[in-house]
Amino acid sequence: MFAVMVNVHIKPEYRKEFVEAMLDDARGSVRNESACLLFNVVQDSEDENCLHLYEVYASAEAFEEHKKTPHFVRWVETTKNWLASPLEIATGVHLFPDDGVWKKQA
Repeated sequence: MFAVMVNVHIKPEYRKEFVEAMLDDARGSVRNESACLLFNVVQDSEDENCLHLYEVYASAEAFEEHKKTPHFVRWVETTKNWLASPLEIATGVHLFPDDGVWKKQA
């Protein structure tokens, strides 16, 4: 499994709109992409204008396909001026749990 971890820093005046757009992308990813197994959006406990994304895809190629989907493209275009700083993105492969235990998020 291919994991994507993103830290997002939002301009405070766009927080509400950004969160709505972020949830639209997250829902679209889980609903419309068979290879997107998990998409979590977590609000930082110390900074409400910081979100942590944790996404799991069946492969790195599936993540590349994700970046071409209408909901992702819409999210990028809609939110590009609402970011307080560039996205902090890290990727990796799962060591635990084993790939065989993953099931698609409902």
